[in-house]
Amino acid sequence: MTTGQSMTAAGSSSIGESRLDVEQIRQDFPILGQQVNGKPLVYLDNAATAQKPRVVIDAIQEYYQTYNSNIHRGVHHLSQVATEAYEKARVKAQRLLNASESREIIFVRSTTEAINLVAQTFGRERLQAGDEVVVSAMEHHSNIVPWQMICQEKDARLRVIPINDKGELLLEEYERLLSERTRVVAVTHISNALGTINPIEQMIEMAHQYDAAVLIDGAQGAPHLPLDVQALDCEFYAFSGHKFYGPTGVGVLYGKGDLLDSLPPYQGGGEMILSVSFEETTYNVVPHRFEAGTPNIVGAIALGKAIDYVIHIGLERIAYHEDELFRYATQQLSGLPDLTIIGTADSKASIISFVMDDIHAHDVGTILDQEGVAVRTGHHCAQPVMDRFEVPATSRASFAFYNTKEEVDVLVEGIGKVIEVFK
Repeated sequence: MTTGQSMTAAGSSSIGESRLDVEQIRQDFPILGQQVNGKPLVYLDNAATAQKPRVVIDAIQEYYQTYNSNIHRGVHHLSQVATEAYEKARVKAQRLLNASESREIIFVRSTTEAINLVAQTFGRERLQAGDEVVVSAMEHHSNIVPWQMICQEKDARLRVIPINDKGELLLEEYERLLSERTRVVAVTHISNALGTINPIEQMIEMAHQYDAAVLIDGAQGAPHLPLDVQALDCEFYAFSGHKFYGPTGVGVLYGKGDLLDSLPPYQGGGEMILSVSFEETTYNVVPHRFEAGTPNIVGAIALGKAIDYVIHIGLERIAYHEDELFRYATQQLSGLPDLTIIGTADSKASIISFVMDDIHAHDVGTILDQEGVAVRTGHHCAQPVMDRFEVPATSRASFAFYNTKEEVDVLVEGIGKVIEVFK
């Protein structure tokens, strides 16, 4: 399956014949066995953060119990063990994305920090007065605000690709926005508020016709779709560890090696230098140039374990299962009175946002919580999306490969109780 297609495309017969053993998978996630308000936990807030398999939790404990040490700068045994584990995690991220070299993988704090890094290095280096940065109307705030900041600093212009009533980008409008002034296109792979899968291959190719660099916000894409950054040919791809079943406080920025080589450091400090004097500092090579100070060592190592776990299950199989679940949930929710799904794109991932007539999303979330169902309510750090659809907030159910149709049924029953309370 290519990275811009509907998740339905993953449903080949061979994949369908090797369905996930979801009940067995659930045993790997200790948190899923608990009760909330006396009811079995139904966790449908995976777009905000995913739960962690035991192998990730064990990796964190093992690091602190057996080889906790700083990396790269020590000759003693613990430092060497920690360094090897940290750099092995970089190679795992490289293989996940099919980057050509491990040095093209930079460990960051989150997708947010990755985008800020690109804006403050590539943006500051390349943008001039009158240049343009193109984003879309469905972006997370993290892929809007950093570009606003650098555009203001450089007297550049932020252009916005509009979306239609289904929550799809208007590609003809995108084409009209592109010009010789376009320096950067920054677009989400999958909308966190709508679930729309954008045709990023086509969008990258269109941007490259004007020699514009492309950054893909893959916070929602990486956990759900197979990826190949070499085939995509994007300049940058970013994702967060905690949405990929790894720990919080760690993420990945992929950048083309020759491009990274040309960029200045993002932050100053230890590790990102080769030599320092009061007269001059010589910077380190990529990727260390962009990893100032002691990194989240255990976070990267545990993210490597999460990558191993997901690859072992298979991203195509995960996509197939999640698509089946998403379609079942869409069908069940569409039949409920006074409920409207926001975002009905033809190509969608496992996210369903909805509103209910005369019932605020926070009230919906509160009553569902009483039934043990965890959903996200609010604007999802995507206020322009809410403005586009003229709603103050939505309730969002987002699915992972450990969710089941039975849990969807519990969600539907919970929404029925919401209706009973307010009608």
